[in-house]
Amino acid sequence: MNHSGKVDQDDIMRARNVLLASGRRTAREEVDAYRVLAQVSPASYLPRLVKALQHLSYDSSSGRPHPASLALCEEAVAAARAVDPADPARADLLYGALDTCQRELFTVGRRTEGLALRAEMLAIGRAQAELSRNPAVRGLRDWAAGLSEEGRHAEAADALTEWVAAVLPGGPAGGGLAWSLLEWIGALDDAGRSDEALAAFESLVGMMGAEAADDRGWMTCHLYCLIGYAQMLDTYGRGEKAVAVRQEALALLTELAATGERTSWSDYGASYWAVLLSLSGADSERSTTGGPRPPSGATPMEWSPDVKRRYFDSRVTLREEVDTLAPRAIEDPDQHLAELVRLHRVLTVRSAVYWEHRTHLFAERVRSLFDDGVGLARRLSQHRPADGTPTLAKVLMDRSTFHTAAREFGPALDDFREALSCLGEAD
Repeated sequence: MNHSGKVDQDDIMRARNVLLASGRRTAREEVDAYRVLAQVSPASYLPRLVKALQHLSYDSSSGRPHPASLALCEEAVAAARAVDPADPARADLLYGALDTCQRELFTVGRRTEGLALRAEMLAIGRAQAELSRNPAVRGLRDWAAGLSEEGRHAEAADALTEWVAAVLPGGPAGGGLAWSLLEWIGALDDAGRSDEALAAFESLVGMMGAEAADDRGWMTCHLYCLIGYAQMLDTYGRGEKAVAVRQEALALLTELAATGERTSWSDYGASYWAVLLSLSGADSERSTTGGPRPPSGATPMEWSPDVKRRYFDSRVTLREEVDTLAPRAIEDPDQHLAELVRLHRVLTVRSAVYWEHRTHLFAERVRSLFDDGVGLARRLSQHRPADGTPTLAKVLMDRSTFHTAAREFGPALDDFREALSCLGEAD
């Protein structure tokens, strides 16, 4: 471009030569060429510039963002906005650019701006849903997750209620409905809508049970749901029903210990376990987490990058706190042992979610944490049976589900039976 602001013909020629030349061109060369040509022929080259900027913002070969990733994403959004509104591809192009940009904004902690872009994505999704008559609005789950992280639980619950109502008629095919129901349960629970959360959990349990009975789903996932449902029933004072649900879980786990899974599916079961484990540990999490926190019931893939980083990085501090508190709990168990057990459970849950999210070999990374947690809870149960024994039952349930996720059904059944004994529910 020359000093008058007009595009120089030599620049245009060079840009075209870059795009027409044989051989491989770099992402930077492509962006520079499209920047020039988009000024000459915006209808043809603005969409290409948007995609090229998004490609340059993240180096897929190294798995790392460009040093100027946010600036590139913001430029992509501006270019997408500049596309003619009459272009039928504009909505999808802008949605994709906004999506990439909001992730970068959340990564650097600019949450208000990131959430504003999610709101714009939702507006695009609603407009498209109205045209297509598809009630499942694109962007609704991302919007709900952002609201939940900010503590706007009532709004998040409303958004996910709308989402579940839209996808529920499609049934559980593909497993997507089960994940949506988990997110909905977490949001309802956080919003204090206990009756609705329990009803949603009951629906999830029924759906997962029917899937497993017809050999269309994992028995283990049904088991995790039963255990999680029983825990929520206990939380809200529905103890009699919780006992019945745990007996159903016992029968299912007994079958698993005898026969294993009846069929084999893509192994998302461990991920499902990790989400339900974090949901069951929500009470402990709330008391140790200030500021934005992960949306209950959602996988780490649904969390904002800054929340994910903060949540997982907290394991270092938690480990230090546990190590500092351990000798004090020996010297003065009345003062410190219960808090040590609680903090250790938080560390265990966060570590389990972290490692399951990263490797299918997660079991050996976290096995000692579950074992140590049971050991600490036994000490608390012996020292202070009234509240220590129910705590031991909860920690044994945690380890039972861990063994199940690791396909160790015999030890899982042993832990589960001991937990029932602690609760006075053994046969």
